[in-house]
Amino acid sequence: MTRIVGVDLPKNKRIEISLTYIYGIGKSKSIKILEQLQINRNLKTNELSDEQIILIRQILNSSYEVEGNLKRAESMNIKRLMTIGSYRGKRHQLGLPLRGQNTRTNARTKRGIKKTMAGKKKAPRK
Repeated sequence: MTRIVGVDLPKNKRIEISLTYIYGIGKSKSIKILEQLQINRNLKTNELSDEQIILIRQILNSSYEVEGNLKRAESMNIKRLMTIGSYRGKRHQLGLPLRGQNTRTNARTKRGIKKTMAGKKKAPRK
């Protein structure tokens, strides 16, 4: 099993897809990396030579922020928003959507499971 930047890549997948298992690398970045190194995108991960793996590691370490460093940078940006008291920082603190989405009926992922309110009266029947 190939290990790059602390992530075990799947053996029987194309290298183009298996690089996306690394946090911070999507399909477009993986294609760009492979074109830069002139590696065939359709090669399986277990067909890579040791030199190719070393080249991929070097380019990821030098040019891209991935895995732990990227997660740390994201959390620092969120903490910065909270400390300066921005609108987005307050929404992060409250666990609500940040980008203007409706919260009255939706936003279940952010708000959690439905809670029934006590004392809510139904409309009278006629």
